[in-house]
Amino acid sequence: MTNWREQILKEFTPKVARLTIVADPDGLLLEEGILEGIHERSFELIPFDDHIAFRYAYETRFRSRWDKGEHTELVVVLRTPVSDFSLLPYDLLQTGRQLSFSLGDIFPNLSYPIVTELDRGDLDALFEAQVRHAPGILGDNATKEFILRHVFEIAPELIKQVSDLLRILLRIHYRGQRLPRILNERLIILLQQSSFFNDWALEKMVTDREAFFAFLQERWPVFLDHEASKEAGKIREEREAYSLKYDGPLDLPFDHHDIRVYIDNLFVEGILKPVSHEQAEMLSKTWIGIGIQTQEQKDDSRRLQKLIDSLTVSIPSDTAKHTVWLHFARGWAEFVLLLHKESVGNLPKYQSEVSQLEEKVDTAFSAWLLKRYSGLINLPPSPPVMLHHLPRFLSHRLNEGNKIALIVIDGLSLDQWLVIRSTLTMQLPKYQYRENAVFAWVPSLTSISRQATFAGKAPIYFPESINGTDKEPALWSQFWADQGLAPNEVVYQKNLGACDLEKLTELLSHPKVKVAGLVVDIVDRIMHGMEMGTAGMHNQVDQWVKQQYLSKLITLLSEKGFRVFLTSDHGNIEAEGCGRPSEGATADLRGERVRVYPDASLRRNIKDRFPETIEWSTIGLPEDFLPLLAPHRQAFIQEKQKTVCHGGIAIEELIVPFIQIEKETYEQQ
Repeated sequence: MTNWREQILKEFTPKVARLTIVADPDGLLLEEGILEGIHERSFELIPFDDHIAFRYAYETRFRSRWDKGEHTELVVVLRTPVSDFSLLPYDLLQTGRQLSFSLGDIFPNLSYPIVTELDRGDLDALFEAQVRHAPGILGDNATKEFILRHVFEIAPELIKQVSDLLRILLRIHYRGQRLPRILNERLIILLQQSSFFNDWALEKMVTDREAFFAFLQERWPVFLDHEASKEAGKIREEREAYSLKYDGPLDLPFDHHDIRVYIDNLFVEGILKPVSHEQAEMLSKTWIGIGIQTQEQKDDSRRLQKLIDSLTVSIPSDTAKHTVWLHFARGWAEFVLLLHKESVGNLPKYQSEVSQLEEKVDTAFSAWLLKRYSGLINLPPSPPVMLHHLPRFLSHRLNEGNKIALIVIDGLSLDQWLVIRSTLTMQLPKYQYRENAVFAWVPSLTSISRQATFAGKAPIYFPESINGTDKEPALWSQFWADQGLAPNEVVYQKNLGACDLEKLTELLSHPKVKVAGLVVDIVDRIMHGMEMGTAGMHNQVDQWVKQQYLSKLITLLSEKGFRVFLTSDHGNIEAEGCGRPSEGATADLRGERVRVYPDASLRRNIKDRFPETIEWSTIGLPEDFLPLLAPHRQAFIQEKQKTVCHGGIAIEELIVPFIQIEKETYEQQ
């Protein structure tokens, strides 16, 4: 076999059985490549996570069609031990073909408990290494070291100096790789066995992405002083002068060729922030100039050009993993933010490059979505990939003994989160912001995406309320009831963002409350009244966050003992009108970026008049909910008119922030 998927996909031959039941304890059938392969063979897949939700989907989408004589093939996936099908209803067991798959079958020589900890996206590299190196039977520690070496390219015995360790940590944290806890622990043990890194806070640097970049940020001025002293022949300050927070060496070799290759990107993408320096004029003429503040317009212009160049060559392909697009979206948000700054946004020299880049990104992203989006829905919820994964992800945190608060800022895009974060870090300097991103639902509308967020389910499971949000409290309560929580342990509150917090304080003060779902709708209201485009959005969001409502809300939740998570139901873009469809009463929903029709013929009539629109399939949606998406960066409004809106599949609309906000607890060792 050339890859591990072949062992599974060979079992899915069309027209063998209309119903296939799979025991899948390791979630292999939910891996993106497997899902794509199954769909290419014309199978549809439903996980058996919730008996009632499953029965609804099974009866409405499959059983009813079989009764009419239609041919469709279904795969039911059960996350259960290989031989245990007892959780499934009797009628399925009677008619379904039964299969089972396990990581132990695919990697028989490696320690099963260790392999199960890996992200399924890492199995390709592990399978290739197993075939190439034929390691024989390995125990737990040997398996950990085999994976570190061949999957994550970490050979601990070769890490002997600061530049070696920095290179490894930069590669892991810059890419946003997630090493399983057991691998992190093994790596730390192996590093501690040498005497090279006794002064490092290894556990913090290896496991905590935000702490690592904060460590680099506070060492950057030290490096600048060192470079300036070399040029000027001065004696620089000693360690005590820098008020360093993180343990580790004072001097970091930022100019080492293995390290320097990352530094430019870190500053360009806003992960590290430029600093002022008394020798700025001299230092800015060297390669380190990207990390030095000089004149704002000059700095912004230089950084924008570098972002354009970097993003142009790093647009993911239509076969990329979803994590690649999530990483790309972070850099894209920095680009959008910088593009609309007053200092550079009106410079005509960028207009052609920006238009070309937006067209390339929109085309690539829509092609990827058409190919891979359906596979995201059923991925495991930890780490969460889509908004409806969040409640299940949070339920795991609740089981760890925490109270949980989810703040949903309606309509907040990733670039607008960057605006908020800039001010929040000044208002709440003792808090950390662990930044991730997730995919919203298509169409990216509040009634679809926000309801899915609170329901913890795909929109197909709430068809009666799909055009409104009135059922959100009930959906939120029902999810947590299914997790064993009583009604008085769950709070839902919307219309937040401008009023005082007295009522919310009273609700959260109830001693039995364990979970809070909170909707802040101020950004969405700003958007629907916005006439000044994306730049106006940034300005108004900044003005709102400076009023300190959000910082007070976060402080309140933290003081009440909640772990705070922040997300958004969809983003927004600045779009130009392509004309309003004359459809009478045929559309069930008339958004600026999407129209929804009850049947395909009505949708086709409008598609014929607007040939560049996109007919979106009913992925995770009711079968009579047929979206027609506006063309790239266009809206169903008067031609040439501009607006800020949402509902489509632009990267700004569909990839939204998911942030864990927590008070820092780090102290120097």
